[in-house]
Amino acid sequence: MATQSRWQSLTHARQLFNQQGVVPGGLVAEPILRSWRRCADLGIDMRGARRAEPMTAAELREARQRNEALRRMSEPAMALLRREGGSDGLVILSDAQGLVLDSDGDIDFAQRASRVALMPGAPWDEAAAGTNAIGTALAEGRSIIVDGAEHYFEPNRILTCAAVPITDSEGRMLGVLDLSSPAREVRPDVLARVRAAVDLIEHQLFDTAHEPCAVLHLHVDRSGLGTPGEGLLAFQGDLLVGANRRAMQALGLAATALGVYRYADLFDGDLEQAPDAAGRVHARGGAIYHARLRRPRARPPVAPPRLPATPALPAPLARGEAASFDAATLSALARAVHLSDAGVSILLQGETGAGKEVFARQLHARSRRAGGPFVAVNCAALPETLIESELFGYEDGAFTGARRQGSKGLLRQAHGGVLFLDEIGDMPLALQSRLLRVLQSREVSPLGAARPVPVDFTLVCATHRPLAHEGAGAPVRADLYFRIAEYTVTLAPLRERVDLRELLRAQWAAQGAGPVLPAEIEETLVRYAWPGNYRQLAAVLRTLHVLAGASGVVERNMLPADIGGVAAAPSLPPATSLQAVADDAIRAALAAHAGNVSAAARALGVHRSTLYRRAAALGVARPR
Repeated sequence: MATQSRWQSLTHARQLFNQQGVVPGGLVAEPILRSWRRCADLGIDMRGARRAEPMTAAELREARQRNEALRRMSEPAMALLRREGGSDGLVILSDAQGLVLDSDGDIDFAQRASRVALMPGAPWDEAAAGTNAIGTALAEGRSIIVDGAEHYFEPNRILTCAAVPITDSEGRMLGVLDLSSPAREVRPDVLARVRAAVDLIEHQLFDTAHEPCAVLHLHVDRSGLGTPGEGLLAFQGDLLVGANRRAMQALGLAATALGVYRYADLFDGDLEQAPDAAGRVHARGGAIYHARLRRPRARPPVAPPRLPATPALPAPLARGEAASFDAATLSALARAVHLSDAGVSILLQGETGAGKEVFARQLHARSRRAGGPFVAVNCAALPETLIESELFGYEDGAFTGARRQGSKGLLRQAHGGVLFLDEIGDMPLALQSRLLRVLQSREVSPLGAARPVPVDFTLVCATHRPLAHEGAGAPVRADLYFRIAEYTVTLAPLRERVDLRELLRAQWAAQGAGPVLPAEIEETLVRYAWPGNYRQLAAVLRTLHVLAGASGVVERNMLPADIGGVAAAPSLPPATSLQAVADDAIRAALAAHAGNVSAAARALGVHRSTLYRRAAALGVARPR
C-alpha cells in the first residue's frame, strides 16, 4: 500500500513539474528535485527518451585502458557486491564522466537493462541519461538511490539504482559503483552494501598510491584496524599528502588540507612517536583513535598523481605557532594556501595581535613558494617620505642621498616568494595607484629607472580595520581593494576562542620547564578580555615565567596592573562591538598611564606606533 501511494505521489509530482516546473515540498527528495531542475535547464524533455549515443568497440576499449587501474582494483569488490546484492541485479562500474566501463550480474535483467542502454559503452551522466543514480551521484558528489519514477526519463522507471562515488586520496572522483535492479521497494541496506564495496576499492587504491609514504591507520574500534572501513592518512615527512574519505569525515577535513596540514595540526605529539604505548593517537579536536603506523616501504617512490609539489618541505611549525591555530583557522589557512598557489590575492582582517603575520608566514611555509623569500612590510611603520623608495626601489642618483648602487626595493625582493603588506590601509593614497599598476602588470618601475622590471610574487595584505567603503575617508581605493581582497580571511580575536583555557596551558608549557601556573591566576587570565590578543598573551606569559624564575612561584602581583585587578571580563551589552571593547581598553590604558603612549602600549602588549595611530583615530588627546 505504501509503495502504491509513493508511486501515485511521484506520478503527480512529474505532472506538476512538466506543467509548471515546480513541485510542492515533500513530494520528491531534494537531491532528486535538484537533478530534475538541472535536466530541465539543459533543455531535456522529461516525457522523451535519451538520445542513442552508441560507442564503438574500439572507443570502449580505449576508455577501459584509460581506467585500467580503477577496473583492476574494482574487480574483487564488484564480485563481492554481486554475491551479496541479490540474484536479479547488475553491478556497474562507471568512470568519472559517467561512462559505463563494466557490468556483472543477472543475464535476463542485463538484457532488459540494455533496452534503456544500461550497458558498457553507454554514457550515464545527467546530460545523456537524465536523473539517474550514476549521473546524479557524480553531479551531487554523494551517494544516492534513484528509484523507479524518480528517474527523469519515463523508460528508466524500470530501474531501482544505488550508486556511490569512488574517490582517490585527494578527494577527486574516479568513478561510480552502482547496484541496479528491477524497480521495487528499496532494500534498507542497499547503500551500505555498495558503500562497503567502495571502501574496499578506495582502500586498495590508497595503499598502492602511497607506498613511499608513512600511512597512519585509524579506527574508533581496535578491531576495525586493517579493515576497509578504517581511516587512512598518508604523510611525507610530517606533511599530510593523502587521506581517504573515512579519515576526512572523522577529522572534519577538506581536500584543501592536503599538502598544507602537518601531523601536529591534527594530533598531539609527533608522527615518529605515533601511536602511543596504548596504541592510540589523540586528535586535537579531543577524539581518541586506535592507530597503527605503517612506515614507508623500501621501493622506488611512485608519487600520487597530480599531487601539487613544493620546492622543499617547509620546516615544522614552531610549537607556539601551532598552538595558536584552532580548527577553524587551520581550515581557513588550508583554503588560503590553495588559493594563493593559484594566484589569488589574500586579505587578512583582524584586531591588532590576532596573528595576521603568523598566519601569513604559515601560508608562505605551506605554499608552493616555500622555497622563495617572505618579505614583510609594515605600511604603518615606514615614514611616508621613504615608503615609495623602500617599496619600489631606486636607481643610482635617483635623488639626493640615494645609495650609489641604488636599492632593489621590497617588491623586487619578494620575487619568487610572498609579499606581506601589513596595515595596507595606512599606505598613502598616492602610492596605492602605483601598487595597483604593479599588481596588474607584474612590473615594477624603480625611481630613476629607464624601463620596468618584471616581478612575480604572491600577495598577502593585512588590516586591523574595515577597508571596504567608499568616500573621502576610505583608507584604500576601491579599485585596489578589489585587487587585494580576492579572498578575505577574518581572524577571530583571542577572547572568542572556546578553547582559551587549553590554549593558555599549551602556551605556558611552551615557555619551557619552570613553575606551575596557579589555578587562580589561570582563571584570571582566562577571564581577561585580551585587547592585545595573542601578542599580549605571549608577552604576559613570558613575563610571568621570567619573574617566577628565582622563586619558582607565580604570584598575582607579577601580573600587569590592568590584568591583576580584573577578576572577570566585563559583561557587554549585546550591541557592543568587539572593536568598541578594544577602543575602551586603549582609552583606559592611556588614562592609567597619564597619556604616556609607550607605557600604555607595553601594558596592552601592542606596538607603540599602532597605539599612537588608534589613539589619533579615536580623537584621544595627543598622547605623549
